[in-house]
Amino acid sequence: MSRSRMGVGLAWFLLTVSVAVFATSAQESPNRTAPRRADGLAAWQQIHSVLIHPRCINCHTAVDYPQQGDERRRHYANVVRGPDGHGVPGLQCATCHQESNANSTGVPGSHDWHLAPLSMAWQDRNDKPLSSAAICRAITDRRTNHNMDGPALLKHNAEDTLVGWAWEPGRDIHGNTRTVPPLSRAEFAEATRQWVEAGMPCPQL
Repeated sequence: MSRSRMGVGLAWFLLTVSVAVFATSAQESPNRTAPRRADGLAAWQQIHSVLIHPRCINCHTAVDYPQQGDERRRHYANVVRGPDGHGVPGLQCATCHQESNANSTGVPGSHDWHLAPLSMAWQDRNDKPLSSAAICRAITDRRTNHNMDGPALLKHNAEDTLVGWAWEPGRDIHGNTRTVPPLSRAEFAEATRQWVEAGMPCPQL
């Protein structure tokens, strides 16, 4: 057999192998993707359980005021969001909410206390939590979430001081210890990591 014919034969052989490998990969890809998405959605459900807890959702309103307590009542003294979520002149959030909890008065505190922007509202204008899918879309939309990608969201959930207040909320005005989210901060961060690594899947409507 001539070298040219051998070369053509080898080329056809390599092409056939490549096509077979590609076809096999294409067939296997959905099988690998499905469990990964399922794992991500399971992690998201854990995250969601934290986000809709009063310690979190009370500041993620779709209205002009924050909420208080496990019953999510309107903030007393007619406190409003203001132009940047920090209150209005003369009644800024930081006027009462200092760097730490004031258990003697029941006023909670943490660094840079403020409302989440309206673009990150997790409830509707009737104070009803949005669906899991809608909250997930809000969180993953970089046009409205301060341009945070997966690693940035993980860092936010795992390290942000104001987010961390949810697990150290102090006592209310009656001296009762405030409730905390259903997951620990470490569990919340781990669920976020698993969700991000799975591609941040969101449930369907």
